[in-house]
Amino acid sequence: MKKIKSSLPNIVLSLTFTCLIAGVALSVANKFTESAITASKMLALEYAIRHVTPAFDNNPVEEQYKIAVSENDSLTFYPARQGGAYVGCAVVSYSKNGFSGLIRVMAGFDASNKLHGYSVLEHNETPGLGTKMTAWFREDKNRQNIIGRDLSKNLLKVTKDGGDVDAITAATITSRAFLEAINRAYSTYYRDTDVVSGATVGATDAGVRDE
Repeated sequence: MKKIKSSLPNIVLSLTFTCLIAGVALSVANKFTESAITASKMLALEYAIRHVTPAFDNNPVEEQYKIAVSENDSLTFYPARQGGAYVGCAVVSYSKNGFSGLIRVMAGFDASNKLHGYSVLEHNETPGLGTKMTAWFREDKNRQNIIGRDLSKNLLKVTKDGGDVDAITAATITSRAFLEAINRAYSTYYRDTDVVSGATVGATDAGVRDE
């Protein structure tokens, strides 16, 4: 019994030392992993911006800013410039009305109000149906393609709602939500951004409505 008692402090000390070493190792590993994850996210963000905007030579991430769309929410803007001239902007937008809830997109516009491109950043839509939005709305088939459209003339609607955009087959709810996210991006972009300079100027067009 005495032998067991005498070894107990040694066990506790050994476990404490092991936990300390493990904690330090995890902390160091986490620091390096966190840096790698941050760098990876930055590269993915830069790639997404280049994918949806005209060519630029500035750093849109460094020049990013936010514009409020409600009391508790805002959209993030990434202005694109070439040789100092404003050429467009990438806007991170969303809709909460997808078939499975949130759909988050990045929409890119040029200086002439046209949709230059889009990327789907986040969603939980049905595989094989709603997930088709990643490519559906850029395909040159019937009235699917929305790339190059001037949203200052008309915001986007599916044909079932009186618009001129073909919804994804068997995924009208997803299609509506996706277009809502694009419309929200454009409405905020055009209402609050000088499309010549890229400067925030406040409400400028009451006719453009937020979907």
